Amino acid sequence: MELPSSFHLDAGVLLASVVWGGLGLGLFVYGKKQRSAPPLFSGIALMGISYFVSQSALWMSLAGIDILLGVYFWSRQS
Repeated sequence: MELPSSFHLDAGVLLASVVWGGLGLGLFVYGKKQRSAPPLFSGIALMGISYFVSQSALWMSLAGIDILLGVYFWSRQS
């Protein structure tokens, strides 16, 4: 059975997925318990970037940092 051509099993991508997914899970749980939208939605987004940005760990980390900066400014504005 062949894997799809878009499937990359790289140690850096796997580590970045675990790190950003773990941060996303933490933000999701925090947002759910506090009933706060910014951490809840950013947690979902951080868990989802491993599915959508799987080409390299650099791009995944840049997307994760962008999401964290976005939630920071979103929560400061509210």
